[in-house]
Amino acid sequence: MTVTAAPSLADRLAQVWDDFEEQLDRVPVLQRLAAGTVTLDDYQRLLFNLRQQVVDGSPWISRAASNFDIDHFELRTAAIRHAEEEHRDYLMLERDYVAVGGSLEDLRAGRKNIGSEALSGYMFTYADRPNPVGLLGAMFIIEGLGARRAAGWARRFQEILGLADGQVHFMLYHQEADGEHTGNLEAILTSGMIDAAAADDIVRCAQVVARLYALQLAELDS
Repeated sequence: MTVTAAPSLADRLAQVWDDFEEQLDRVPVLQRLAAGTVTLDDYQRLLFNLRQQVVDGSPWISRAASNFDIDHFELRTAAIRHAEEEHRDYLMLERDYVAVGGSLEDLRAGRKNIGSEALSGYMFTYADRPNPVGLLGAMFIIEGLGARRAAGWARRFQEILGLADGQVHFMLYHQEADGEHTGNLEAILTSGMIDAAAADDIVRCAQVVARLYALQLAELDS
């Protein structure tokens, strides 16, 4: 009898990514971007809604870092480094928003949409767990989005709306920065520190974050 090998963590995450791509294809603003009918108002609204969640990025990573014990020293170190790299990202987004005519005062007074509330709530709750290794799945989705899709979105907005690089800097920056982060993440995921239980947690967290991130993009202004 032939025994079929269980899929690897990489294969399982690749399937989660494929499912995420399908969810993104159903997001209205991204459908308009692909069709060439997106407007400047769409771009402003996208930045406005993303900003409210981006502000939370470094804090939840820092919280996760504080909950890794000494046996997970490498993960704690990586999380601390990543939080430091991320904590000014929202300022780039704010500059882009103002550069396309948005009000900084209105942006900073904004609140999360339904999807952003769910996403941030999940991330902070998960980060409070002891040794929240599953959050590597969240990083796989969020950093992967920056590395694989953000620059393409930026160039498409530029093509349709005639925007300068300084008006899409947040998205352009994340192709390079998140590309480096995904390389570091891959090294962790293929290391010996990820056992079968941790792999299950990582995949499950990636599935949840993918769904909530797509919900955030679909629920602009809700």
